[in-house]
Amino acid sequence: MEVALPEARGRAVRQSIPRQSVIAVAALVIAIGLAVVMSRTEAILVPLWFLGMGAGFALQRSRFCFASAFRDLFLFGESRVMKGVLVGIGVTTLGFAIIMYNKVPFPAFGALPDEAHILPVGLSTVIGGLLFGFGMVLAGGCVSGSLYRMAEGYIGSWVSMGGILIGLGLISQTWNGWWNIFVSYEPKIWLPATLNLGYGGGVALTLVALLAAFLFVLWWESRSGMAVARVVEPEVPDSTFAEKVRAVWRRIFVHGWSAIAGGAVLGFINVLMYMTHMPWGVTGELTRWSNALMSSAGFAPPTLLGLSDVGGCAARAAESGLFTHTFAVTVGLLVGAWVGALFAGEFKPRFPRNARRYVQSLGGGIVMGYGSGLAIGCTIGAFFSSIPSLSISGWLFAVALAGGAFVGTKALRLLS
Repeated sequence: MEVALPEARGRAVRQSIPRQSVIAVAALVIAIGLAVVMSRTEAILVPLWFLGMGAGFALQRSRFCFASAFRDLFLFGESRVMKGVLVGIGVTTLGFAIIMYNKVPFPAFGALPDEAHILPVGLSTVIGGLLFGFGMVLAGGCVSGSLYRMAEGYIGSWVSMGGILIGLGLISQTWNGWWNIFVSYEPKIWLPATLNLGYGGGVALTLVALLAAFLFVLWWESRSGMAVARVVEPEVPDSTFAEKVRAVWRRIFVHGWSAIAGGAVLGFINVLMYMTHMPWGVTGELTRWSNALMSSAGFAPPTLLGLSDVGGCAARAAESGLFTHTFAVTVGLLVGAWVGALFAGEFKPRFPRNARRYVQSLGGGIVMGYGSGLAIGCTIGAFFSSIPSLSISGWLFAVALAGGAFVGTKALRLLS
């Protein structure tokens, strides 16, 4: 009987571990080291960093993209991701209400809770939503979707991000005009302070509206006759402890998550972010990058009016230094998505097959970036974090976003 030597057994174990998983472990070690470095700047950066990583991981594992949620609904009549979006907003709404109540127990007095994404309601919201919805469909992903696809190796998403930075640079150059003509006159409408609704009425109205939207997308899907095929994973033995651990690992790190599970996890992470400091948003950090690039090229934007009064994602763009709250959340998202792609063996450089795709990605990114700057947030800050803040602006942005996405799907059909 032959006995395997320890060296041979060790070599067999090393060969059985996928190379991408080894890189993922190394990335996690580096991420922990960077968290230690950030903690010397400000301790609160550490939980924000890991929450950002968790959000990126959940986005990648569930293929959670707001662009696909609207695009698939209009193009194919399929509502898988949209249902996840609505569930995530519902989870976030309940958590945000508790946090906001602790900040502002009596909303009728006129004070607004700090950091909540209660944004202006008006023409700027509508135009920003229309532009963003059109741009995200044309580019093939929203801002958060582009970020996690960048981490998977999609070159088109890197081009889209370049366009987003250009669009954010353009809105920085023209923001003061929008502020003077429109934004400064647009009200912030917060449900708990409206018609004496209070938190109970505001939350109830939001949850009823979300339920109505959920039922609507179910009806829309049934109307299209779309039947989503269920992917049945092959059964593997799980009788021993090692097999059970391996099965759990594969469910979390290898197999794809449902969109509803992804939405629920992202909603919970958003609540934890607000408990730590601020609701989830990525536009502020990207605006910082865009403004820094413009300044280095000799086109420094003017002092942006009113951002400190507006709040939301945009207010974070004025932060200075490398390690900021928005840096931790946004770059953490990239790292978490990359780790998720590596553990699943899904990281691979992917180049568009058609050169026209580069133009679509860049053009869609520019339009999307400009729209997100004008709306003071993307689908994360102005939608996924705004509706749970019980702000009317989130609903107005969502309607405009849907309109822009609908037009975008028509444009895609023409281009194809």
